[in-house]
Amino acid sequence: MPVSTRSIRDRSAVGRFPTVTFGFEEDTEEEKEASEEDNAEQGNAGRKWLRKICPCCCPQPGDVDITDTLITVTDDPEEVTDDKKPVAGDSELDELLLNVKSIDLMKGKSGENRTQHHTDLYQSDAFIIRRGQNFHMWITLSRPFDPSTDKLHLDLKTGPLPTVSNGTHVIIPLVEELEGNRWEASIVSQDDKRMKLSVNSLPTALIGRYQIIVETHCANGQAVSTHDPANDILLLFNPWCEDDTVFMDAEDERQEYVLNDIGKIYYGTMDQIGVRTWDYGQFQDGILAACIFVLEKSGTPPSGWGDPINVVRVVSAMINSPDDLGVVEGDWSGNYSAGTSPTVWSGSVEIMKEYHKNDGKPVKYGQCWVFAGVFTTVLRCLGIPGRTVTNFSSAHDTDVSLTTDVYLDENLEPMELLNADSIWNFHVWNDAWMARPDLPAGNGGWQAVDATPQETSQGTFRCGPASLTAVRNGQVFLKHDIPFVFAEVNSDKIYWQKNTDGTFSQIYSEKKVVGHFISTKAVGTDERMEITHLYKHPEGTEMERIAVETACSYGSKAEAYTYTKSQDVSVEVTMDGEGPKMGEDAELKITLRNSSSEERKLILHSQVAVMYYTGVHKATVKKDTTDLDLMPNEEKHLEWTMEYKDYKDQLVDQAALMLTLTGRVKETQQVLATQFNFRLRTPDLILKPIGKAVVGEKMAVEISFTNPLTQVLKAVIFHVEGLGLLTARKIHYGDIGSRASVSLTEHFVAPLPGPRKLLASLDCKQLTQVHGVTDITVEEKSNGAL
Repeated sequence: MPVSTRSIRDRSAVGRFPTVTFGFEEDTEEEKEASEEDNAEQGNAGRKWLRKICPCCCPQPGDVDITDTLITVTDDPEEVTDDKKPVAGDSELDELLLNVKSIDLMKGKSGENRTQHHTDLYQSDAFIIRRGQNFHMWITLSRPFDPSTDKLHLDLKTGPLPTVSNGTHVIIPLVEELEGNRWEASIVSQDDKRMKLSVNSLPTALIGRYQIIVETHCANGQAVSTHDPANDILLLFNPWCEDDTVFMDAEDERQEYVLNDIGKIYYGTMDQIGVRTWDYGQFQDGILAACIFVLEKSGTPPSGWGDPINVVRVVSAMINSPDDLGVVEGDWSGNYSAGTSPTVWSGSVEIMKEYHKNDGKPVKYGQCWVFAGVFTTVLRCLGIPGRTVTNFSSAHDTDVSLTTDVYLDENLEPMELLNADSIWNFHVWNDAWMARPDLPAGNGGWQAVDATPQETSQGTFRCGPASLTAVRNGQVFLKHDIPFVFAEVNSDKIYWQKNTDGTFSQIYSEKKVVGHFISTKAVGTDERMEITHLYKHPEGTEMERIAVETACSYGSKAEAYTYTKSQDVSVEVTMDGEGPKMGEDAELKITLRNSSSEERKLILHSQVAVMYYTGVHKATVKKDTTDLDLMPNEEKHLEWTMEYKDYKDQLVDQAALMLTLTGRVKETQQVLATQFNFRLRTPDLILKPIGKAVVGEKMAVEISFTNPLTQVLKAVIFHVEGLGLLTARKIHYGDIGSRASVSLTEHFVAPLPGPRKLLASLDCKQLTQVHGVTDITVEEKSNGAL
């Protein structure tokens, strides 16, 4: 390995050989003015000294004359002219120093370093290790290392301005025995000029890319190895290390939340939960480099990259694009002609590679599940245990009231201009696992983090980490962003009616409409696991009410919890089975109950609106008003129907609708109010593998689909991808006729063996959220009989 040698004039050894000049740096002005005779004398003095310490390099007169070789062999040889005699070159000093010839980090994917650090799955030849854990390396020197006279240390640097004080410049000393919990190295074995080192890193070390050089000292001076980018160290968080704040003690959970590169993302409504497979692809070639690029692009100092709390806040901001040109540009408009529709994506790899390739230009477009899928990829890639989480009936509180507020006019009609709070049919975010030494004890573990740009946190669109324990107990005074997450999962829905003087009065509240079936993929299986209990106490229990009232006492509408009013009539909306299908009439059931011993008369207003899945109103498609009589203790069922023709030209992404019911009981003036979200189910793509799947051999898959609509689907695009099967590709299919069935066949060659998943999605203006998945087991290629 090339070395850079430091001038004797710059070292502590200056003055040791005052009459010798070796020519390692530019001469001073005084030296340039010196006579040719002085130069010759200095050169002769140098050779006399070299002859004393190394006769083989400078033999006595009468031996073979090698003077010309000694004085002309340099790193950058120049022509020797008659009018100027050359001085001794760098090569002379090199022979006297303890030089590093090569560094072998033993970075092979199947080697002991990568396997013991659980980084052997990364499809990269880089040296990838985890902090707080031992690794080995070989160093080859110019001569055998002598511990009694020689010294050696490793020099690691990260970031643009490395300094020892903030941890971006690490000096690793050579010690006799490793003590642990610090940066240190010791000699394991020595074989002539080669020696094997065992190196420990701090469990709190900064993650990221480090340059490594080796510096040696001996009696004749010091030498520093040249930086080789191929030997850069990529240091990650370590969930296997007990002293790392991301430590997770269950191996099956580490396998799922760190090493699993395929997952499930849930969507739909609480009554119609849909699921799609997502390729996280954190080990794919180029993804780790893209994740490091995301951190660097954030402009945050690398000195903060050792704390997972800080790192997830940085990543939360960098996954979205409004503040800092992050990875994904969000769009909920329904017009995605300038990019890719959010429902088309089936994984993170294509997105991350495009962002890195285009030097940080945001990828168009994403919505909450895309932000969350990419976030999980980055978390797992960097070594932070992470999972994708879906909350159904997810509130978006815009005024820090910790309630979801619905404003009605004097006629009980919704006032759209005032209804800034919304309840999303579903919202997808992430949980990240870490200790929280910055909070009171007991708040470590799963932390909610969210990259979807909804509200700012300290001036930036990001959210979390919010301790799930603090969210569950309503401790909204703790950091970070716990009030917002609490409102998403456990806020009460408060209805306010406008008075004649312009003020508003609370007329009704619903306590169980927000935060249902909070879901993530189960550990080790493809089943859905409900984790609502981690976010909130059971609905209606004393602990849950205490948490709500504790949280809201810190909100902007604390007076809402002084409201009490007797209620003896209730209304509920339900749906049979999995709910209505796209292209068919939608049918729901309305149930009214009179729990009093007297007759009740009421007027029930209903309206159904097409909604974005975020709860934002698009268009009202149907309104009705009904007069009803309820006998004492009667339960009445009403059938509610919306025909296909009423909604077919109004639907937007996710085919989401919301039925709003309001009414007033004549006898008691009790107000009834409820909102019911539902979606029209879309058909699946059917994927059928054709033939046997063998590494390196061509195979095919048949993709089938039936258009459920009476209208033609225009400019249909199929999107196909599969980790270990094929990289993402788009197929521009064209039009699909009314109620028509189509199929197409895609061919590919699988490069890797093992169980794989092939994903496909369909997108067009008339129909979205259509996808499918199939399992394919790829066999090793047989060598055959000779």
